[in-house]
Amino acid sequence: MAAKGPPLAPSPVALAFPHIQWDPLGSLRLTAQETALLRMAETNPIEYTLADSRDASMYARVLLKLLAEAAAAGAVTGEVSKILTPRDEQGALDALNADPLGVVVHYAITKLHSIITTLMDGSSVTVSTVFYVGKEGVLVDQWKALLRVLNKGGKGDAFAQAGAALCLALILITSCPSMQANAKSAKSKDGKPVKVRPVSYASAVEPLEALTAWIVSQLKSSSSQTVGLAIPAMTALMGPTESRLLFAASGGIKYLCRQLRSGGKKTSKSDSNSKTSSSSVQQLYELTFCLWTMTYELNSSYSIRSDFAKDGAAVAALTELVSIAPREKVVRVALSALRNLANCTVDQDPGPAGTPKVDGGVFLTEMIACRLMKGIEYLRDRQFTDPDVLDDVDAIYKLLVDNYKEMSRWEVYKTEVESGHLQWGSTHTEAFFKENARMMEGPDGDFKLLKVLIALLTSKDEDVAAIACHDIGEFVRFYPNGRAIVKRLGAKELVMPLIEHDNVEVQRHALQCVSKIMVQHWEYVK
Repeated sequence: MAAKGPPLAPSPVALAFPHIQWDPLGSLRLTAQETALLRMAETNPIEYTLADSRDASMYARVLLKLLAEAAAAGAVTGEVSKILTPRDEQGALDALNADPLGVVVHYAITKLHSIITTLMDGSSVTVSTVFYVGKEGVLVDQWKALLRVLNKGGKGDAFAQAGAALCLALILITSCPSMQANAKSAKSKDGKPVKVRPVSYASAVEPLEALTAWIVSQLKSSSSQTVGLAIPAMTALMGPTESRLLFAASGGIKYLCRQLRSGGKKTSKSDSNSKTSSSSVQQLYELTFCLWTMTYELNSSYSIRSDFAKDGAAVAALTELVSIAPREKVVRVALSALRNLANCTVDQDPGPAGTPKVDGGVFLTEMIACRLMKGIEYLRDRQFTDPDVLDDVDAIYKLLVDNYKEMSRWEVYKTEVESGHLQWGSTHTEAFFKENARMMEGPDGDFKLLKVLIALLTSKDEDVAAIACHDIGEFVRFYPNGRAIVKRLGAKELVMPLIEHDNVEVQRHALQCVSKIMVQHWEYVK
């Protein structure tokens, strides 16, 4: 039996659906036959309507027509689009009277999703039978009605956008070759093999690219509600290899990591008993699940490994999730993703000649820089209901220990600075800089690492900015002529504004740093 895909939350005006009168809605341009089909579908179980491929195809097309005509008339920006919480029957009827086409849009999307999930659940009639036509199995033109709903942007209807995106995703992934291979071995509920018709992946590539671009654009938002619109469709796209690769090629991994970092910080600051916190944890889990799914393409794709390695964002986001441990299910998928990163290899796709090697060793070094070891040691003492969590904890701990043994303290510090994710520890002390200040010169004498440290003074992360101030000040103390070097590299100009920073710790470390740059006798500022 096939999976039904991600669920669709109920429409807030669902209780108005039985009260829709089709005849007065002339702007929908329904024929008598189409109206009769809608009424028949309401009186019969959906399995009955979908039992015949011609009836199923016609029903789907009528729903897409409803969507196209209602959206063209401005339905997805009307009164119903402003309703975000479920209405009781009277409230739903009021919405129907005020904005009948808005309710029709919700109705059409709800029924389309019901059709698709029923067809995915082992029906003898399939998604490809209904939404792909001709001998070559080309995607029906009516899919564009779903895309039009998405293109309404911020003025659009939240339920309609989330639902249209999910329906489109479920229709499109059917065409992916990896999904077709699975479909050939599928059976219907009565145990009979499902007849699989040819489906043209080429006809679905452009729509898939458009949908993926929309999902990534939602991930760029700072609004959790906007991000939430894309999650059901994004989760559906995480199934086939082809759509995962499209997601990565569209820059999805970077924005997914960014959402995880900001979402993790919000969750750690919120009240763990609040309803808001519960919903934010669920969203965090769904985002982490998608990132974890993407890690299964690491071994086969150099570009995806490179995306995960870029700026150390993926490891930093996953490490933070493990550290704040919002719920066991979030920790479970975060750990599994980290384990996949730590174990990835370059054998299948080493990458272009002359490019840096990106494998599990690179990610393990990033994990050490992000102080994952501390979080893992804490998790080793915790009780988990899922034994797989402890298995992942033990496996990652062993990999980290083995890798850490091979690194000097300077290498650990260098990796941490290069990752941009500074945390207080033994490498940010007077003793460390007294021993290692000269290492800042670098093999080429260009003070490259010092330049990175100076750039981190502008970090929006207050801890990072404070630590950068501290380390630059300690470099000045223990490197001959360090004052002149940091001045020449522009550190003083970047530190001075931080003296008036809102954060007291940043203020204190900035003031000490400036003092060390300006004053020659260290004993007075020590």
